[in-house]
Parts: sequence; C-alpha cells; structure tokens
Amino acid sequence: MTAESPECCNKILTRLDTVHNDIVEIKPKKELNIYSKPVPDNNAAVLMGFPGSGLVGTIALQYMVDQLEFDLIGTMTSKFFPPLAMMNKGVINDPVRIYLKKDVAAIVADIPIHPMICYEIANGLLDWLAAFKPKEVVTIAGIITNEPEKRVFGVATTTEALQRIQEYTLILPIGSISGIASSILTECKIRGIPGYGLLGETVNAPDPRASAATIEVLNKMYNLGLDVQPLIEQAVEIEQSMQKISDEVQQSAEQSPKKDLPMYG
Repeated sequence: MTAESPECCNKILTRLDTVHNDIVEIKPKKELNIYSKPVPDNNAAVLMGFPGSGLVGTIALQYMVDQLEFDLIGTMTSKFFPPLAMMNKGVINDPVRIYLKKDVAAIVADIPIHPMICYEIANGLLDWLAAFKPKEVVTIAGIITNEPEKRVFGVATTTEALQRIQEYTLILPIGSISGIASSILTECKIRGIPGYGLLGETVNAPDPRASAATIEVLNKMYNLGLDVQPLIEQAVEIEQSMQKISDEVQQSAEQSPKKDLPMYG
C-alpha cells in the first residue's frame, strides 16, 4: 500500500470540506404544520368548523366563505390526519383551509380529528393564532337532541364573555362538550382568549338546516348580512352529498392505522 503525498491529502480534505459545506440540514416536521398568510393583529375574529355531529360547523363556514367570497390564505396539515382529500369540480381541496375577509378569519375542515390528537391540534393551532392576538375565537359544532327546532346553544370561556352571545343563543346551564371544539375552547380559556361555542341543535346526520341556524347567530354577531335561504332551499341536495362525504370520512377514519396514536395517551 502506497502512502498518499501531502498534496493529495490536502486535495481530499478540500473536497470533504466542500461536501460538508453543501450539506443541507433536514429538520423534523412538527405534529401540526400551518402554511398561511398572517391574520390581522389584535382585531381578528377566528371562526372554526370541524366535522362533528351533523357536520354543522363545516357546512356553515364553507357556505359563509363561498357566499361572501373570503380569500383562501392558508392550509393546515398533520401526519395524524386521515388520508383523505375532498375535491370540487375535479380540483383537490386542502383537508383544512384558512380563509380571511377583512377582520374575520375562518378555519374550515373536511376531515375529522381523532379524540386522541385533539389536544395536539388545538394546542398547535392556538400557538399559531396567539402570535396575532385574536379578538375572539368561535367554534361551531352540533349538539344532538333529535328535536326539530334547530335552536342554537351557546357557551363561553368566561362569565363576562357570555354577555356577547346571551341575546343570540340559549346558554347551556350544565353539561359537557367533547371533541376538537372542547379542546379549542379549553386552550382559549387557559390563554385568556375570549372563546365561544355555538352548538346547533341537530340529528346525527348532515344537517344544513342546523348550519343555517348557526349562520343566523353569526349574522347578528358580525353583521354579515348572509342570506341563508339558498342554503335551506338546497338542503335536500346538500344532505345527500354531505351524507356521502360523511360515509367516506367515517370509513377512512376507521381504516386509518392507529399504531402511532398511543403516544398521546
């Protein structure tokens, strides 16, 4: 074996230094990744709708952003989301979308959030929002009563905050809220952000009429002037299409591997 000359060794070291300097560090991704333009500082109201009972929040907010022509400003992803993407006229939608119009932001989801990751999603979402110091956060969900009235029940993170919605909703005197809506409201309470839950009375099926009732409350809270009659008139068609989506979402959630989920227990 022959020894390398000093000149040859220097050339090798130079090449190694060059390779080392070209290495790009690959940082691990977070459990929740948000890619979005900023929302207005100090003054934004943030409305959230995730699939749940009656798909009340998803239907209501998607109708709102479509009718009032909100701008799509961002998206949210997580490795724990089910492998499902909805489409509209052949174009794939982001599973969770962030919209903005003036000082009202809306976060609309097509996918369910598994109970075991609700804390991580709510915590990551409020971490991102806290930097913009939102004026308030409103979660829209359904509450199953199997009654035909379509009332809207309200909850808030503080007694003072209740005054904001007590004229527009029926305040729930006692009970519990589950799912991602409860985690979001808990995070708001801990962080001192005024948080509200609007719970549309629904049956355990896609319910555009319950969504219309919650929109009426949003009209009063934010002076949106949004006409819900077209939503009610299209209820039969929407109920059929949303039922299909609900079935696909449920099937996807049931088939998703859950081997990583126990880390949150």
